[in-house]
Amino acid sequence: MPVRRLAPALPLALLLPLATACGGGAGAAADGKTVTVTVGYQSKTINTVTAGTLLRSLGYFEEELAARGGKDGVTYRVVWQDYATGAPITAQMTAGKIDIGSMGDFPLLINAARGKQLKEPTRLVAVTGYNLRGGLNTVVTAPGSPLRTLKDLKGRKVSTSVGSAADGTLVRALRRAGLDPAKDVDKVNQQPSVGASALAAGTADALSQFVAWPGLLAFQGRATALYDGAELNLPTFHGVTVRERFAKERPGVLDAFLRAQRRATDELRRRPVASAESVAKETGLPAEVVYLYNGAQGIATFDPALRPELVAALKEDVPVLAEAGLVKDVDVDAFVDAAPLRRAVPGAPYPKAGAARSELWLKGQGSTRTFDSPGALLKAVKGAAVRAAYVPDAVTGTLWFADRAVWVRDGGQWRAFVTREGAERYVTGHAGSRAVGYADAVRLAS
Repeated sequence: MPVRRLAPALPLALLLPLATACGGGAGAAADGKTVTVTVGYQSKTINTVTAGTLLRSLGYFEEELAARGGKDGVTYRVVWQDYATGAPITAQMTAGKIDIGSMGDFPLLINAARGKQLKEPTRLVAVTGYNLRGGLNTVVTAPGSPLRTLKDLKGRKVSTSVGSAADGTLVRALRRAGLDPAKDVDKVNQQPSVGASALAAGTADALSQFVAWPGLLAFQGRATALYDGAELNLPTFHGVTVRERFAKERPGVLDAFLRAQRRATDELRRRPVASAESVAKETGLPAEVVYLYNGAQGIATFDPALRPELVAALKEDVPVLAEAGLVKDVDVDAFVDAAPLRRAVPGAPYPKAGAARSELWLKGQGSTRTFDSPGALLKAVKGAAVRAAYVPDAVTGTLWFADRAVWVRDGGQWRAFVTREGAERYVTGHAGSRAVGYADAVRLAS
């Protein structure tokens, strides 16, 4: 089935009334025996893969619907529509043209608000990937940039996607740094790919974006991390939203989707390397970048459960969007509906993720090795055919590429940091410690 890609960045106000002939929503049938279910997803936003890219490639939803169709006496047809952000998915849902969609926490709130406003209410029914500290969003600068802290962004141009979780991280982080997001920085509303180009061209001084853009740019040597969203210590997540009318008319189809999502989540957790390779093939993203977020020790934890701490975080997001004029108010408790997931996938949620460990992926290997310490990883790297090496930030626990991290030697111990500022804070508070380049760290550790 064809995938529809929306390349140009359109203002949210223009996207809301958008009506296209791409799919007809559930119930569309030419012969009375075929039901079309339209799913909107974001292939490049890889924390939604269990409800999008990976799920589509595995065919689990189609399998579940085939079984369902045998009981219903109808044929179900799935149309997958791929978008760069959550805004166009919301526009299509409120137009009745997408039945199920996946997006980040801030876009989910806009989804709830627009659905209520346009009398096509939606409900949040599952989570895809989450990070309890907020590590899915990162502010990056160009390599060699003189900017070292968020305070250095005063008077600078920062690219972000307004209304996204990355924008929310930027606003909160700037405030904690003593800056006014509306007055002290020149914030430019751009789609991620446009912002990445602006950063490379020097027309933006920094870029605040969501997974997988910061990791991709760092991996390619096109960006350096300035601020790790996990420093906020506020949960971020992506989730699944459904049109309320669709959920009521076709509860069995929604159940089939949630069962299929759970199966895809099981597959990702059981075979993380193979899953990363699959997503990379479908999206064109490097598998090493996909694994940074979706791997066994990755920044994201995958679990469909609507955990209380995630719902609480969603409530804290509402005032940020309201202040930006993107929503007036959202009744989060009315928007969140855990009943379909309990009905479709009974049982306890997955255990919460533990502390991330250092991880090594060698060339030609279909599995990875984990290490109890960053120092042990450094020793294993020397002379090895490394495909990717990952190390957790010493404070936030955010996984990062070992060769892009800032390393600190403290006596006989090694610590790694996502940002230079984080490393400098540690060195300032620990006499005798010093920052060391990655190549020197590998040499000295061995």
